Amino acid sequence: MFLAECEAILAAWDAYSDEHTDADGWPYDEVSYGWRMVQRDSETWRAFQEVRLSARELLATAAVQLQHVNAGDIEPRWAWQLAELARALENLETLRRGHAEVREARRDLPPVSQGEFVDSLAERNEEAWDSLDTWATQGRALLDIHAVALKAPTRTLGAVPAPAASPVRRPAGRRG
Repeated sequence: MFLAECEAILAAWDAYSDEHTDADGWPYDEVSYGWRMVQRDSETWRAFQEVRLSARELLATAAVQLQHVNAGDIEPRWAWQLAELARALENLETLRRGHAEVREARRDLPPVSQGEFVDSLAERNEEAWDSLDTWATQGRALLDIHAVALKAPTRTLGAVPAPAASPVRRPAGRRG
């Protein structure tokens, strides 16, 4: 779901950006363009929250799956993509914790205005954009690795011998 949402968010952003910038990529209206960028960042942050709680597990599972896949089935880019996703996750967690700590520290202070709060969220989301974009563009590697792992033959720890057939004994004195 996250990847599909991000694909839609990025497609909408690309369409907006193409329509609202000149041939050199400069926005016609910097304020509107900036607000649309804030919206993109916010939507992407929100979409990532679906994945955030299980992201470490997804990365760990993919790393284990790669160990059990035939070397010929492994795409060379996967190791790099997993490393990039892990780096991006660390950055996102740092930003999330930092924002939560600032909010917690402000609990005993007079409340900030809604505008200041929105600005702080927008700043966090802007700082998170590169990492969110990494998850949006490189996250498919997790699905690709999983798909290859599902097709890989199951490895066994050793052949388990079949139980020996026991001869059928007939009760004595009876003929069959």
